[in-house]
Amino acid sequence: MNSYEVFTDQELIVSMKSGNQAAFEEIYERHWTVLYRSAYNVLREEAGSLDVVQEVFIWFWEHRERLEVNSIKGYLLTAVKYKVANYIRSGKVRASFYEGIPKVDLDSAFPNEALEVKELSAMIRHFTEELPDRCKEVFRLSRQEYLTNKEIAERLGITEKTVENQINKAIKKLKTNLGKFSIFLSL
Repeated sequence: MNSYEVFTDQELIVSMKSGNQAAFEEIYERHWTVLYRSAYNVLREEAGSLDVVQEVFIWFWEHRERLEVNSIKGYLLTAVKYKVANYIRSGKVRASFYEGIPKVDLDSAFPNEALEVKELSAMIRHFTEELPDRCKEVFRLSRQEYLTNKEIAERLGITEKTVENQINKAIKKLKTNLGKFSIFLSL
């Protein structure tokens, strides 16, 4: 049995590409701690961080034959970064993740800007009331309830493409209507 501890990362990749599971296990042992810390640094939750790292290594093994890797550590860290982003985007992050973000009272910190934001929000609310019912509902679910296109499609019983089209339609109309008020926004 070979001692893979003395192998370089490049030697391990070559060996792993040919299906050597022991070489893969050595790569895992060398790098999993750094990858876990990277994921945990952002997510601040053990289970999610472990899931992300596990998914990266599963993908790494399943695609081993096609890998073109110069730096295993860099490659895996980049994969973790994207998996963490997908994890957050998919809504799997617990509410405690957001609790760690400091809250700022914008009204007292920036009183003039807060007034402008309130005025802009009122204009957007007024505009959205004028949208067709389906378009209004899709836009509200997207921008106020922060649902993904897939979640909106499932909730309303429509296709994701329809959701995209309705959001694009609403945004296009919003830009047009806000353009009329741009003179007030620039003052």
